[in-house]
Amino acid sequence: MDIQFTEEQELLRSSVQRLLRDQYDFEARRKILGSEDGLSRRQWRAFAELGLLAAPFSEDTGGLGGGPLSTMLIMEEFGRHLVVEPFVETVVLAGGLIEQLGSEAQKQACIPDIIAGTKIWTLAWTEKSSRFDFVNVTTGALRDGEDYVLTGDKSAVIAAPWADYLIVSARTSGHRHDRGGVSLFVIDRRAANLDLQSFKTIDGRRAAEISLRGVRGQLLGREGEGVPALEACRDRAIGALCAEAVGAMSELNSATLEYSKTRKQFGTTIGSFQVLQHRMVDMFIAHQEALSLMQHLNLSLNTGEAGVARLASGAKSKIGYAGRFVADQAVQLHGGMGMTDELNIGHYFKRISSINIQFGDPAYHLLRYAQLDTAA
Repeated sequence: MDIQFTEEQELLRSSVQRLLRDQYDFEARRKILGSEDGLSRRQWRAFAELGLLAAPFSEDTGGLGGGPLSTMLIMEEFGRHLVVEPFVETVVLAGGLIEQLGSEAQKQACIPDIIAGTKIWTLAWTEKSSRFDFVNVTTGALRDGEDYVLTGDKSAVIAAPWADYLIVSARTSGHRHDRGGVSLFVIDRRAANLDLQSFKTIDGRRAAEISLRGVRGQLLGREGEGVPALEACRDRAIGALCAEAVGAMSELNSATLEYSKTRKQFGTTIGSFQVLQHRMVDMFIAHQEALSLMQHLNLSLNTGEAGVARLASGAKSKIGYAGRFVADQAVQLHGGMGMTDELNIGHYFKRISSINIQFGDPAYHLLRYAQLDTAA
């Protein structure tokens, strides 16, 4: 697939490329990861000033109306530079849910702060036994006046240590595996009775285990209708994560090709060995297939095509396997230095590994793709 981008979209892409080239090289990223906070608030404000945080939102909510295609362009460049700031968590996940479900008052209260870069959000839905399943929710919520009181635990919540607000899934009715009865709530991360234990993820980002013991939250959307909203949100997130993975794969291929032209073995460059040339061709093909599938998915998300859930699972599985293949080959062709902290290859490997398990690993989505195919 070859999407013909508009002049505005090409301008967005070039603006992101210029910003990251000037301000977000590998050494700058390493300094950010090594800082106490683990992200750059200054860089986040720079993203806001450039309009990146506004790009996907509709014009009705103060955004630029770029939708999933703008997200795709941004995330592909973020993947090339291994950006750690929580664009997916704040804009795609939380922002998307607020735009999709929120009342007018909630939209006006929340989205402008996201666009301005003054507030960071994330989505807390995973639990220790949920295994990629939105329905498997043990956290409970009981109504108390205008608000609800939540009790339960959420696991491995990406970007929670950075967040000002959380969107939390909790069960308001039904049994643990009932599709109905799951609702979404907005919670202040500094609310009373909320305990957060933060940790670093394998790719250097921050996540947290969250304990809720009578935490007050505000309902987002209609009670008991959280699962369909989360499923639609997952498809959008998969589109963004696949774009990030494709950007990372592109950089791995370029770095490996350049390395093969300079690294010598037996008195000649390793790029002259036919067997290694074949492997790099396979890496190139894997990237091109992933790029085409990623563009197809995001174009379908942008136009609201039917069957996008099946396409999202197919893309997550195929691009997941392709990304892992490219990352494995890049590390092996660089030798032992491929996994050192000083070289960016290992960092791309870790980020692709992390993307592969977000919202379901390739094996999970291969099975989901088959189930949706049967249902169709």
